[in-house]
Amino acid sequence: MLKKACLAIISVLFLLTAKAQSADSVYNQYLDFNLARFQGQTDKAFVLGENLIPLANKLPEKARISFSFSMGKMYEDDNQPEKAFPFYEKVAAAVPDYYVVHRALGYLYLDKVRAVEDQMKLTTNDKASADSLQAVYVKLVQKTLPHLEKAQACDPSDDTLDIIKTLYKKINDSQGLATLDDRLKQLSKSCIDVLSDN
Repeated sequence: MLKKACLAIISVLFLLTAKAQSADSVYNQYLDFNLARFQGQTDKAFVLGENLIPLANKLPEKARISFSFSMGKMYEDDNQPEKAFPFYEKVAAAVPDYYVVHRALGYLYLDKVRAVEDQMKLTTNDKASADSLQAVYVKLVQKTLPHLEKAQACDPSDDTLDIIKTLYKKINDSQGLATLDDRLKQLSKSCIDVLSDN
């Protein structure tokens, strides 16, 4: 019986050590990824980052969030917005006051809004298509506005404010427009501009 107990304890200790080494290995890969990014080795950073994606859940929470933002930014800078969205969305959900990610998401969604606007111009003679696109347009605008508003509240910009107001007018949301200033004041009370991975 004593032998079985000792064997069980040794097995548990071995598994804990293996898990710790695995987490350390993943964190070292994360450090290599950051080093490549900071040294401007974009291709290497992409390879390291994409290899790290399936292991990212082994990173400490703050490092995981920082990694997600970095991957989103790399994909955005590489003109791959569809790959950037899920990473940015993770960051926005985890750190809702980090306005930098909201600005990124807001402008990426704005690109989608503008693409739908362009499609709408082509369907003026087809009411069914125009109505369908209008519904898509409104949903996209409603998804875009909260991100732009958080960015505007924390880092005011005349251009961003004009875009926000224009979007409210385009979807005929006078209530949203009328309460904008109050929302911006409320949102400005909690702003984070830097992520920490420690």
